[in-house]
Amino acid sequence: MSSDTQIHCEVDLDRDGCQGGFLRVPHSVHRSAYGWVPVPVVSIRNGDGPVVLLLGGNHGDEYEGQVALSRLAGELEPDRLSGQVIILPMANYPAARAGTRTSPLDGGNLNRSFPGSPLGGPTAMIAHFIESELMPRADFLLDIHSGGSSMQYRKPTLLVAKPDDPAHQERLMELVAALDFPQAVLYTESRGASYSTSAARRNGVLGMTAEMAGGGGVSRAAMSLLDVALPRYLAACGVYNGPAAEAPARIATELFADCGYLYARNEGVFEPAEVTDDPVEPGDSAGWIHYPDVPFTEPVELRFEISGKVLSVRMPARVERGDCLYELGFPISGQPGNWTGLPSNH
Repeated sequence: MSSDTQIHCEVDLDRDGCQGGFLRVPHSVHRSAYGWVPVPVVSIRNGDGPVVLLLGGNHGDEYEGQVALSRLAGELEPDRLSGQVIILPMANYPAARAGTRTSPLDGGNLNRSFPGSPLGGPTAMIAHFIESELMPRADFLLDIHSGGSSMQYRKPTLLVAKPDDPAHQERLMELVAALDFPQAVLYTESRGASYSTSAARRNGVLGMTAEMAGGGGVSRAAMSLLDVALPRYLAACGVYNGPAAEAPARIATELFADCGYLYARNEGVFEPAEVTDDPVEPGDSAGWIHYPDVPFTEPVELRFEISGKVLSVRMPARVERGDCLYELGFPISGQPGNWTGLPSNH
């Protein structure tokens, strides 16, 4: 592992038992010349075995992961483990504390910052610590997101990048089955990508992203799913042997290839069309942009440009040119787990 991180971890990751503390991220400002930013970290370890890294709060306005992982940290008992679970419930703590997607300290988007830098700002230092200090310890990564303040996923959705090792594809699909989400998007990640799953891939870690709900709130339905899915996922990773892991599967996961998007081309107030589970087709109505600031101006009707199923929808009505309005998934035909020919635009 790297020795050039500037972050001090209060938790001894090599020690058995349940520990909690902070990653101390150096941050020198007018208010505190020699201060540090506290990123919560939990380690629950029982001897040798698989190591699972769980992240929440990668984006600060995505709350289901923060709540679910905080609760899980209080419920997991070391004697139910064979290995280790490392939890960062608020991975980008400054953003999570502010309730914003990006850090108010440096504007950093943690999930666009990997591999980071040990000498960068707070976001870059956190990314570097996760990639260079935590990922080399881990065998599995689950990074729990949502649509944040600007988007809402209609159903909980897994995002699964094609692994470099073809032998890992079947293992990833086993983990998808264990999580038992309604939807999963399989995609090919570009080599220069800077997501947490990119950091996982570079370290040979089997990583996935979970998108829960969003809209700036906490979805009760999404939380209920995580309550069941997380213990079952840990059991599938081989680290957990608790009774909750035996809960039966309830959902037939629908698989999609990576997504297309519809963007606002004008500034105004967005009124979405009614969205159902049926696929949309090119030319179908996607909603309207209204111009209440210009009297007597007719709204502009938006139309979908591609076919697919709507995965997520914009929540705030006020939009600017370039804002994402819809995310569409392309249903996969053929065998689950076949990444052949998938796009890499995630």
